[in-house]
Amino acid sequence: MYDGPYRPHALAQSRVRRRRFATRRLTAAVVALSASLLLTVGCGPSGSDTAGAEGSRSSAAKGFPVTIDNCGVRTTYERPPSRVVTIHQHPAELLLSLGLKDRMVGTAFPDSAVLPGLREDFRSVPQLAAKAPSFEKVLEAEPDFVYGGYSSAFDEKEGRSRKAFADAGIDTYLNREYCGEKNVTMEDTYAEIRTIGRIFGVSKRADALVSDLRRRVAKASAAVRDAADVPVFVYDSGDKSAFTAGGKGLGTQLIRLAGGRNVFADLDDVFGDVSWEQVVDRRPEVIAIYDYAGDKSVAQKKRYLLAQPALADVPAIKHKRFVVLPLTATLVGVRSAYAVEGLARGLHPGSFA
Repeated sequence: MYDGPYRPHALAQSRVRRRRFATRRLTAAVVALSASLLLTVGCGPSGSDTAGAEGSRSSAAKGFPVTIDNCGVRTTYERPPSRVVTIHQHPAELLLSLGLKDRMVGTAFPDSAVLPGLREDFRSVPQLAAKAPSFEKVLEAEPDFVYGGYSSAFDEKEGRSRKAFADAGIDTYLNREYCGEKNVTMEDTYAEIRTIGRIFGVSKRADALVSDLRRRVAKASAAVRDAADVPVFVYDSGDKSAFTAGGKGLGTQLIRLAGGRNVFADLDDVFGDVSWEQVVDRRPEVIAIYDYAGDKSVAQKKRYLLAQPALADVPAIKHKRFVVLPLTATLVGVRSAYAVEGLARGLHPGSFA
């Protein structure tokens, strides 16, 4: 019986270490048994016992070790992760799209309705928290890999730094949109999917998914190729100022691929605040409202914008032209390709008649 002071970090880390020690012992025993069987069988047919679907531990390990550089952190994976926690919805949907439900032991922070084809699988993954889980809560799931969608997933002030997870023997990966190195494009989405495919030993699945998403984007973009670009203002939130999508985020390219132009593409950030006077000056013809589980619904955001006298002469307000996008659809993940079609239909409805 433990009768010392309660130390949740230490206790949770101890459980992870005990489980990993047991796993290593079991692995060693299996290796020894396999060697013994090979000596007994002699020159029997080769390869027959290792055949199987891509993604199984036996076949996936053939491509390992894999070394990945991610946002300044270099990690070498000796084998695919087998117990994964995702923080934020878009990493969870990406893993599910790659057929990795069986590797997921927890997720957290859902912020919009899940893609219809993934809803059943998503419901089967334990939800650790409605918002960001505590470090201790993540450790309770005994993961060997944590995949974060926003930089806040690894908030040092909240005790969830990548170093803290590394000290507990847990690998981490942050969505590349928050590495802050350059403007994000759809090529980053495709690269993200392929990188995750390499880490999990399912590169063929990743390539097939990328090919499908490329086709979706190309089809939507082709439909609006000859249409004039529509000036678009992204409204995320805010009253005294407007919190909008800047030029470094994926949203700017999604708008361009859909036949539009982000009026704040010159904002040197993924998101940022701008004044309402700037919004008026740039005269957007359409307002894209980002939808997520926050303080205000889409309907409330629309009512707020329509009620502001200062915005009355903005073309988008005068003509009540709004498009609504789930926030997760504007991030590096599987939804971004779907977002291009949704935006294109909203900006150029006549092209899809």
